[in-house]
Amino acid sequence: MLVNQFQSSTSSTSHSGKNTSHSGSSVGRVVRVIAVTGGKGGVGKTNVSINLSIALAQLKQRVLLLDADLGLANIDVLLGLKAERNLEEVLAGSCDLQDIMLTGPQGIQIIPASSGTQSMVRLGQQEHAGLIQAFSDMADNIDVLIVDTAAGISDSVLSFIRASQEVLVVVCDEPSSITDAYALIKVLNKNYGIDTFRILVNQTQSDKEGIALYRRLMSTTDKFLDVMLRYEGDIPYDEFVRKAVRKQKAVLDVYPKSDAAKAFMRLAKKVLEWRVASTPSGHLQFFVEQLVNSGR
Repeated sequence: MLVNQFQSSTSSTSHSGKNTSHSGSSVGRVVRVIAVTGGKGGVGKTNVSINLSIALAQLKQRVLLLDADLGLANIDVLLGLKAERNLEEVLAGSCDLQDIMLTGPQGIQIIPASSGTQSMVRLGQQEHAGLIQAFSDMADNIDVLIVDTAAGISDSVLSFIRASQEVLVVVCDEPSSITDAYALIKVLNKNYGIDTFRILVNQTQSDKEGIALYRRLMSTTDKFLDVMLRYEGDIPYDEFVRKAVRKQKAVLDVYPKSDAAKAFMRLAKKVLEWRVASTPSGHLQFFVEQLVNSGR
């Protein structure tokens, strides 16, 4: 199907990411693309991705959540959903992108990951163009794409982050979390020129703890890197989060009045205040092209 999409498509894209010719109403449709990452596992990154997506949906945004954790994909499990198909089948041409999407709380759309997702960075020209077209065809129905990356600094993690417009780094009050977050920021800055990162502190005991942790990270980056860290707030430690996880639900969905749920809504409102790119990087197909080209 991807080959057929390529053959029927009249759009073409240069390696620089600039659109050279297009057809269809989705052209120029600006979509926020946000990578949620953390450097270290166990900081609550996927929980943030899910609840941020739901909060944005409650704010009337049409949200697509991409499970980009190629090794330990678990968004569907955390939400009690069953993925019948995955992206590997889309690449094989046995179904369309829309066929694999799951519907989550508040109507968010979810693209489940699979081991076959790794082939995204090894596509041929026809498959490359077809996948770009498959995503860009969805642009009219999406306002925000949330990309939940894996932990660490593997090639696939870096590829997803580099393709996104915004990088939201989730940290918590553990020495290894700060160390790994710094390592991630360093690689993205030194090797790929990314110079702006948004920081979210998770599982805090107080607002002061979140700010202190942010300042600790910033003091290190200020010494050794030429980057800008923007503090986006904190998510408090909340037993209702654990209760929601046990129920395979999002805390914002089942405990909307909890402290954590309120914090996710504050974060979502901040996200909507972020400046939206009007350059080619604001197009959904540009995200996929960057993702594919990063593996070449």
